[in-house]
Amino acid sequence: MPEKDLKSRNWRELLSIYRQPRVLGMICLGFSAGLPFLLVFSTLSAWLRDIGIARTTIGFFSWVGITYSIKFFWAPVIDRLPFAGLTTWLGKRRGWMLAAQITIVLGLTGMALTDPHTELTRLAIFALLVAFGSATQDITVDAYRIEAVEKNMQGAMAATYVFGYRIALLVTGAGAFYIAEAWSWPTAYLVMATLMGIGIATTLIISEPVHVIDENTRKLEEKLEKSIGLQQKKNLPARIIAWFSDAVASPFVEFFQRNGALAIVILLLVSTYKISDITMGVMANPFYLDLGFSKTDIANVTKIFGFFMTIAGAAAGGMLVLRYGMLRPLLAGAVLIMTTNLLFVWLAVSEPGLVSLAIVISADNLGGGFATSAFIAYLSSLTNTAYTATQYALFSSLMTLPAKFIGGFSGWVVDSSGYAPFFLYTGLLGLPAILLVLYLLRQQNR
Repeated sequence: MPEKDLKSRNWRELLSIYRQPRVLGMICLGFSAGLPFLLVFSTLSAWLRDIGIARTTIGFFSWVGITYSIKFFWAPVIDRLPFAGLTTWLGKRRGWMLAAQITIVLGLTGMALTDPHTELTRLAIFALLVAFGSATQDITVDAYRIEAVEKNMQGAMAATYVFGYRIALLVTGAGAFYIAEAWSWPTAYLVMATLMGIGIATTLIISEPVHVIDENTRKLEEKLEKSIGLQQKKNLPARIIAWFSDAVASPFVEFFQRNGALAIVILLLVSTYKISDITMGVMANPFYLDLGFSKTDIANVTKIFGFFMTIAGAAAGGMLVLRYGMLRPLLAGAVLIMTTNLLFVWLAVSEPGLVSLAIVISADNLGGGFATSAFIAYLSSLTNTAYTATQYALFSSLMTLPAKFIGGFSGWVVDSSGYAPFFLYTGLLGLPAILLVLYLLRQQNR
């Protein structure tokens, strides 16, 4: 459906796009992508805090998540090389996807069978394995999502992806808390390892998308090869250098060539858009526990109630992207992220209560869902289908790397200054993204 037709149709007709099979299929892939995330992030923080691990140590544990931020290093391999056996059987995207999912299952099982009191280093190693498998799965799912449909459907794909992702966060957040309360944290992690079977089954069912390299991209690759003296590729070193040029150098050159001077502004926006949200998230569950809320209270309010607010925000974000394009919803999302994070300052200085917690969580999840839908659609629109995995991995890595690094010091900031100054600081971290989107809007209007 052409973009101009989408903009001219009413909301009921626009909603019909969500009935398409590949759009609906993203729910299951989103679930598979979202399931490992909290298990090496805030749910892991809650487990460690619940058994008495120091907050500073918990903050350092969040650096495991930096794996998500450096996945562009191996994304070119996934873009261009087969995975032995699995690619022949399932295709390029699904073969790598299945390998990543099996890695996650092994890592989660290892975490469940490790005692954090006596084997904290071993727990960190298994958490790193989960993060590596999860980052690799993200690369393949993102590439599939972008290649499976036309660009004007990316808003809808992003919305259903977020829906599935948030169901996974509900399961690994509220579900893990419920299981931990009734049995134990290791039991919760074993259950989550089993639920990865949903992702594995989906990978086996879906069809492989078409991977296209257009003529202009081929010419660019040939030009780069000639510029480094690779007219002939008769020996192994020359073929290796040519592969590196095509798989690693060409995606970067193509992006800067296509976007010109705005490429730097775009990359700065990508690297700052989620800083406020991600940095705050490291200390969210320890904050709720330190306020005196039980694990059941946290599950009920922050996970289940917050889930529905996130879905509402994601649906609104997806529809507004379809209706108004990328940048205006992106700006609204950036403003919502910053302002809703500032609400946590009020919660930190108020008398703890379920009503105040619900108000803050509602606003935070509504804004977060909206911003995520808009941002995923925007990142998808920036890629060339010849380099889908590599370019999107670069964008998503830039999205999380600064936040993950800064988030590692979050426990230290809380221990030094308290929760209220910490949330004020994380809220203000969202200001650069707002200014960058305003600049891009101004350039677009010109």
